[in-house]
Amino acid sequence: MSRTLVLVAALGTWLGLAGAADAARVAVGLERGSNASAVAAAVERRTGTRPELLKPIPALVVDLPAGVTLRGIRGIRYVEPLISRHLSFTPSDPLVSRQWYLTRSRFYEPWLTLPALEQIPVAVIDSGVDETHPELAGRILDAKSFVGGSPRADSLGHGTFVAGLIAAGVGNGIGIAGLAPSAELLVAKVVTKSRAIPVEAEAKAIRWAVEHGARVINMSFGAVRDPLDPDRDSFSRLEADAVAYAVSNGVVVVAAVGNGDQAPSSPWQYASYPAALPHVLGVSAMGGTGAIPKFSNRDRIYNDIAAPGEEIFSIYPRPLTARFPVCSEQGYSSCGPSETRQAEGTSFAAGQVSAAAAVLLSIRPRLRPEQVTAILQSTAVDLDPTTGCAVCAVGRDELSGWGRLDVAAALAALEEPLPIGDRYEANDDAGARAYRLFGSDRLDRLDRILNATVDFWDDQDDVYAVKLKKGQRVYIGLTGADPTVDLSLALWLPR
Repeated sequence: MSRTLVLVAALGTWLGLAGAADAARVAVGLERGSNASAVAAAVERRTGTRPELLKPIPALVVDLPAGVTLRGIRGIRYVEPLISRHLSFTPSDPLVSRQWYLTRSRFYEPWLTLPALEQIPVAVIDSGVDETHPELAGRILDAKSFVGGSPRADSLGHGTFVAGLIAAGVGNGIGIAGLAPSAELLVAKVVTKSRAIPVEAEAKAIRWAVEHGARVINMSFGAVRDPLDPDRDSFSRLEADAVAYAVSNGVVVVAAVGNGDQAPSSPWQYASYPAALPHVLGVSAMGGTGAIPKFSNRDRIYNDIAAPGEEIFSIYPRPLTARFPVCSEQGYSSCGPSETRQAEGTSFAAGQVSAAAAVLLSIRPRLRPEQVTAILQSTAVDLDPTTGCAVCAVGRDELSGWGRLDVAAALAALEEPLPIGDRYEANDDAGARAYRLFGSDRLDRLDRILNATVDFWDDQDDVYAVKLKKGQRVYIGLTGADPTVDLSLALWLPR
C-alpha cells in the first residue's frame, strides 16, 4: 500500500532510565541529534569505564557498575542489559542424495533462461564457516569474528550448513548445489563456545556487514518473544537499532521465526526476535507435503513466508565429519562418510529465503528491501488444506505467513510493474530513527509531496521530523492508495 504525505512531524520522546541492580554490560541508545562523543564522555565519567561507540548505529556499550545509574545524562534514549540469542535448528540424519526443496520452491526452473547475474554479497551471521570445504571455494568474500576465534573455522557446523544452502558451488561436479549462484559470502561469526549469540556481537556484525556491502543479511537464530510475560520477553532496542540501520542502507534482513526453543510450549505462538522486528522477513518451516512442522513457531503478525525446513541437505565442516564418525555428540543419530548432513529447522528455511532475495537482487540490483519483501510475499503459494496444510487458513495465517516460497514466480514478477519503494525506511519511531525531511534551509519547500509505504504486518508507522521557524503554520494532508484502509496522522512537538 502506498500513501502520500504533504508533511508529518515527529521528534524524540524521553524514556526513563534505571540503573542496574548488579554489575552488567549494557547497551545505551542515543537520541537523534545528540553529540555521541559528549554522551560517551558523560557515561565514562559516571561509570569510570570507557564505553564503545557503535556508530553509525545510534548506541554505545559499556560496563555499568552495580548501583550506578545513567539517569540524568542528556542524549540517552534507553539503557538495556545485553542479552543473547540462540540458533534455530534441530539436526537429525546424514544427508542423502537429493534436495527435494529445490524443485518445491522452484529455484532451478528459471536458471536456464537467466542472464549473467551480478554478484550479490550475502552476510551469514552465524557460527562461522569451514573455508576448506570444496563447495565454498571462491565463494567467501570476507569474514570476521565478533566472539573470538577464526570466522573461517566452524566448530558447530550451523554456519557452514546455512552458507552451503545459499552459496555452495553449482555445476562443480561435487556435493550439493547452492540456491543463489550469484551470492558471495560475508561471514560474521557471533556464536560463542557455549553456543550463545550476544546481542552486542550481533549488532557489531550487522554494522560490519553493511559497511562491507551486504545486500542480504541472514540471521538463523533468535530468542523468545512473549508479549504476555515481560520477564520472559527478550526484546532488545540495540538489536532493533542495528536492524533499522541495515534496512536504511538498503539491506534485506531475513531471520528464522524459531523452533519453540526455550518457550513454555511447542509450537510457540510467537516468532522469535529478531524475526519479530519491523522490516525483518520472518521465515517459518514447512515439510515436503506442505504441512507446517510442530517445531516451527506460529505468529499472526511476524510470520511472513514459509520455506522447506524438514529433511534439508547441506554441507558440513570437514574437520567435524572426520572427528566424529558417530554423531551423538553433535546431536545427530548417525553420520555418513561425506562432508554433508541432513537437518531440520527454521534456520534452514531462512537460508533459502535469503538465497531467493539474492537472486532477485542479482537481476534488479536497485530494488529496495521492502520491494524484495513485497515480491517474495505476493508471489508465495498459499498454504491451505488444498495445498497440503490441513490446519492452515486460506490467505495469510499464523503458520505460513503469505505461503510457500516460489522463486520462479518471484522472478516472473520482475517483468511486471514493481512494488513502490520507500527510501525513507526504516523510520518507525521518534528519536534515532525519525527521518528528517527538512531543515532550516529547506523551509521554502514545505509544499512538497512525499510518497511512502506502510504495511499492517511489518511497517505500521512512519515518523518524520521537520524543523520550522517560530510561528510558521503547517498544513498537513494524508491520502492512501487503498480507500478501504484507515490511516491516522499524529503531530507532536519535541519536549
